[in-house]
Amino acid sequence: MFSHIYYGVSDFERAYGFYSKLMTCLVMQERFCDRDKPWAAWNSDSSNGRPLFVIGKPFNGEAHDAGNGQMIAFSAKDRATVTAAYNLAIENGATCEGQPGLRSEYHESYFGAYFRDLDGNKVCVVCHEVE
Repeated sequence: MFSHIYYGVSDFERAYGFYSKLMTCLVMQERFCDRDKPWAAWNSDSSNGRPLFVIGKPFNGEAHDAGNGQMIAFSAKDRATVTAAYNLAIENGATCEGQPGLRSEYHESYFGAYFRDLDGNKVCVVCHEVE
C-alpha cells in the first residue's frame, strides 16, 4: 500500500541517533543514510525495498512542524518488543503519549505504546498477536 513514509526532523544527527536505536530494536534494516541531504531510511522487508520509513530535513527548507493527528505505527513481533521499544524511546528523550498496554477498544489483542519523538512526531509501536 505505501511506498514510503517521511518524517521531517529539525536536527538530523540527533534524530538519526534516536531512530537508529529504535529501528534496531524493531529489527528494521537501514537502507540508506545520506548526511549531505540529510536523510536516512529503514524497512523490514528487503525483497522489494518498500515500504520505507524515512527521516530527513523538510524538502522545502522550512522548519519542521509536527502535525496534529498524524502518527506512524510500527509493528512489533511481540508484546515484549513493544515494551522494549517504548522504554528505549523514553530513555533516549521521547515523551510518553501512552504506556505499553492492551487497548481492547481497538481489538482484544491490540497491545500498543505511544510516544513523541525528539521533534514531536507521534509514534506507536504495536503488536496485534494474542499473547
